[in-house]
Formats: sequence, structure tokens, C-alpha cells
Amino acid sequence: MINSTLEKILDRALMGYDLSSEQGLVLLQQSDASSIAAIRVTADKLRQRQAGDTVTYVINRNINFTNICEQHCSFCAFRRDEGDEDAYWLDWTAILEKTQDAVKRSATEICMQGGLNPAAQINGKSLSYYLKLVKTIKQEYPHLHLHAFSPQEVQFIARIDGLSYTEVIAALRDAGVGSMPGTAAEVLDDEVRRVLCPEKIDTATWLEIVTTAHKLGLHTTSTMLSGHIENPEQQIQHLEKLRSLQQTAINQEYPARITEFILLPFVGQEAPKPLRRRVGRDQPVLENALLLTAVARIFLGNWIPNHQPSWVKLGLPGAIEALNWGCNDIGGTLMEEHITTMAGAIGGTCMEVETLQNAIASLGRPYQQRDTLYQKIGTS
Repeated sequence: MINSTLEKILDRALMGYDLSSEQGLVLLQQSDASSIAAIRVTADKLRQRQAGDTVTYVINRNINFTNICEQHCSFCAFRRDEGDEDAYWLDWTAILEKTQDAVKRSATEICMQGGLNPAAQINGKSLSYYLKLVKTIKQEYPHLHLHAFSPQEVQFIARIDGLSYTEVIAALRDAGVGSMPGTAAEVLDDEVRRVLCPEKIDTATWLEIVTTAHKLGLHTTSTMLSGHIENPEQQIQHLEKLRSLQQTAINQEYPARITEFILLPFVGQEAPKPLRRRVGRDQPVLENALLLTAVARIFLGNWIPNHQPSWVKLGLPGAIEALNWGCNDIGGTLMEEHITTMAGAIGGTCMEVETLQNAIASLGRPYQQRDTLYQKIGTS
């Protein structure tokens, strides 16, 4: 038996209304099994209504082109300093080889992000290096969708070269970038960011860069790094900022918007020790991630209909379970994934298409290949 306050909130969501931040917080603060079950059922109903029963996936490849980074985020086990034994920086040949392998495996998307390497310049210009990264791939494989460079990378290029965000994003778009990963968001709360990523862009800058991308016709994704030092109020405020961002893009009729929301539960096994000690665990708590997944669907679904779990962070069984808690997409094949794996994630670095299809089918739901922007590819 659930309490009347919760029942009214869930009924309101099922009637199609947006929840307030206060109502969203009530959902996140539930702890008894019957209340959480009611939230799950509501999220699943809204998923069916907003996105359908078909579970989508994308055939893509990650290329993390360097792990050399000037910043020191407290959760990151990926970054290295130049000269470290396991520091790397891919050359153009290696990038093309990885891309060619992805094409052979039917990839439609290359997702490209890397560390903030101050030496990554051509003729003293950071933007010139990033443009060559794009053109190296697009000249050989013009049909591939390039999902590349987070808001943090955009700010890095702009700062190094003394350019505006508009100039950087427009140049990347014109060179062939098709969409922007909504990573580096972590939690959009500056109190949290001062602990997690004090050298990263602040909340306002992240929102400004994503809004600029939408104005310039580049779709973005959206993410949240959860399950570390943030509290439920900060989680809801993060979702509220994403919803407001999407509402602005739609209401202002910008040519692009947020295509999906991805929850990224914190993996601490190999994270720097201070944060790992503070969090007190190595792997995500599945129950917490599932509740937040369901609340995100209820809170965002009217505006951002596509929701995706992270099989890298949760493992494939956890990601399958998330499909019952509001998710309608299981993500991509990735082919290689370094950032989360180096943090100690258990999900692996690559997922075969058949494995994803079988995982979806195990729930009795149909599957469908999609492209980066959620257009269907082939037959289901």
C-alpha cells in the first residue's frame, strides 16, 4: 500500500503532467518496496507511451584518442600526464585503422572524446588539431556519423585559441561533426563539481555550450554521473536543468535538441583514493541506479523520450533490468571503451550486436537498430 502523496504524484505523471522538483524529490526519497515498485510501474508505463515497446541500439565505436589530460578530476582513473608509462596519444594511422575496423563491423557512428592534451595542436592552434581529427575520419568515411567532443573539450579549444564557443562549435560542425556528447555534465551543481571536478567548466558554462550547440544545429545527448557524493536534491536539480534546456530548445525552435538521457552510475574501484574512500564502495548500487532511472523517465520523459542505461557501468544484466525501469534504448556496441573500464567497471569494453539483441529479446520486447539521432536502420 503506497501513501496518498506518492499516489497523487504518480497519477499526475500518468495524466501527462510534468512534475515539480519537489514532487520529483518525493519519488527519490521513497525507500519501502511497495512505493518503489509503484514508481517502477509508472516509469514503465510512461516509457511505453512515450517511446514504445521496441528497444533500440546503435552500432558504434568509441575512439578515446588520448588519455593525456591537464585536469585532475577526483573520479577519473583514465587520465595520465605526458611521460607516464601508460600515457598514449593515437596517431592519424591508428585512428583510421580503428575507424576502418568499425566500418567493417557495420558501425554507423564513431564516438570520439579524449583527454585535454595541451600539446594537441597544429601550428600552435588547438582547433586545427581537432579539425584534423574530424577530417581524417570524414574524408575516408563520409557516411559515418561523428558524435564527438564534449562541452568540456569545446571550452578547452576555445580557451587555448581565444575563440568563442560559437566559433569552435560551428567550425567542428562544418568539418563534419554530427552531434555532441552531453558528457562532462557529472552533476550540474557547482558545490558537487568543486569536489568532483574543480578544474572543469561550471554548471552555467556547460549549459551555455549545449544551448549554443542546439542553436547551431548540433544535437546533443545528456548524462548524469550518479551515486557518489551528490544528494537527492542535487540529482533532481540536475534533471530540472536538463528539462529546462530541452524546453528552451523546443520552445525557441532551435534546429537541434537533446536526443537522449543516459544515467552513468559512479564506478570507484580504480578511482583516486580520496573520493573512493569518501564514497565507500567500488561498484554502483543497482537498486539506487534503478530508482533514479525510473524517476528520470517520469521527470524528463515528456521532453526527452529516449533513455539509456550504461551496460559498461551496470553490467549487461543491470542494463537489461533498467529496461523495466523506464529505459527504451540499450546503447551501443562501443567496440572499445577505456574511460569507464580503467575505473574498474565490470561491464566490459565491447558488446556484439547479437548479444544486445538476445538481451532485449529475453524481455519479450522487439529490438531495432537505430542511428545516432534515433532514425530506424533496416528492419526490426
